[in-house]
Amino acid sequence: MSPSKENPVGDETFDYNDRYGITPKRAWVLPAAIFAIIGLAWTLWAALDHSRPELRSTLYSFSVTGEREITMRYAIERRDPQAVVICTLLTLDIDKNVVGQIDDQIDGGESKVERIVAIPARLTPVSARIAACRIS
Repeated sequence: MSPSKENPVGDETFDYNDRYGITPKRAWVLPAAIFAIIGLAWTLWAALDHSRPELRSTLYSFSVTGEREITMRYAIERRDPQAVVICTLLTLDIDKNVVGQIDDQIDGGESKVERIVAIPARLTPVSARIAACRIS
């Protein structure tokens, strides 16, 4: 039987890599797989750790209750219920200048605490915000 015109060598597929001993390089597969496994594990850990922070504060509302006072309703959520939290609360005037500031201390007890606090101001306040909350 004579070889066909398409494959002059015969029934076997002719490959120059086999003829000259060249093997395909796949050395990158193992390091890439290890890197992917470590990367996915780290991403999962980071997502779960940062989805529940040590301390979270939420401003619900505020209302001007006097010529020089504003009342703020806010909540904090802490991972450790016994931690003492200090929140710095600000009142702002029409030009967004700070006209009042207090530090509100929240003692340990529950993990989620809602507070209503009156903040005095030296000028007429129009808004309020939580500057920062920290565990002391």
